[in-house]
This record gives sequence, structure tokens and C-alpha cells, in this order.
Amino acid sequence: MTTFNDRLAEFGRDELPADGAPVEILCVDHVGTYVIPFPCCRLEGAWCNSATGAVIEARVVGWRSKA
Repeated sequence: MTTFNDRLAEFGRDELPADGAPVEILCVDHVGTYVIPFPCCRLEGAWCNSATGAVIEARVVGWRSKA
């Protein structure tokens, strides 16, 4: 079973991506970690759905480039 630290190691946390750059985000809640199933980006200081611009209401703990 993958640990929280193993999962977190797969995602960047040191600096934020450029505004508007499509990325995958890793979130955490009371159950565990999960990846948002659609491309996200940073816009005006918030994590958003890249396609709709809707703000993501989740605790984001990491991100990685959308390949």
C-alpha cells in the first residue's frame, strides 16, 4: 500500500506552477489522498478547473505537470 509520503513524493510542492499552466493536483481529506480527475491550474491565487475556471474547493498538497 502506498503511504502518504510516497504519494506526496510524486508531486511538486516547493513552488507553484505558472498561472494558467495545466497540472494534476494531489488533494487530501479525512479519508486520504486523491488526484483531481481533470486538468487544473492556478488563476489569481486559487486552484481552478482548467476548462471551466471553477475554483477547486479542496486541500491541495501537491501538483505535477500534466503530460
